[in-house]
Amino acid sequence: MAMKKNDFAEVEYTGIIKDDNIVFDTTQEKVAKDNDLFNENSDYGPVIICIGQEHVLKGLDEALIGKEPGEFKVELKPEQAFGNKDAKLIQLIPTSKFKKQKIQPMPGLQVNIDNVFGIIKTVSGGRTLVDFNHPLSGKEITYDIKVNKIVSDDSEKIKAYLKLGFGIKDCNVEVKEGNAKVNLKQELNDAVKEGMNKKLTGIIPNIKKIEFVIEKEQKK
Repeated sequence: MAMKKNDFAEVEYTGIIKDDNIVFDTTQEKVAKDNDLFNENSDYGPVIICIGQEHVLKGLDEALIGKEPGEFKVELKPEQAFGNKDAKLIQLIPTSKFKKQKIQPMPGLQVNIDNVFGIIKTVSGGRTLVDFNHPLSGKEITYDIKVNKIVSDDSEKIKAYLKLGFGIKDCNVEVKEGNAKVNLKQELNDAVKEGMNKKLTGIIPNIKKIEFVIEKEQKK
């Protein structure tokens, strides 16, 4: 069965910078360790994404539409991945600005200037050239991706979307007759809950209403 927008799919993938053959992203723990990418705080293993919601790079997301579960390779041009280099984002900054922050500028150093991250390209005299483009901008990207299955269970869909879309990992979901109850460990403000409700009922047709319950309330 071919995938379409708003379908949920369990996927595994590895992203590679095409020209350099360097792995920069993966869902597989062994690949991460083999390529010095391992982060003990990351959750490795298959991940459930919602097609068309940009839970992965936009170009990869679009490439999944119409595909059936299985393994395939996706090649992305810069504009489909991290964008082309923008000359306006390469700026000369007085070296004195770094020294005031007790930073010794040197090529390759990542810096935070006015809450924007950049990479120093050159240091010459009193001026430092900083590139504020994404480090992978201008790069062609290849993804090796495996779609294990299309997810049909609505409770799994809700849990997956809350994790990827809102960063909520620890929750239980019960679905009955189109109504979903989401048990959370922390309170959310009404505006956030309203936004989640609208988003989830919009992309999961079987779900008509979602109730958010804090676990401590159930124990009373």
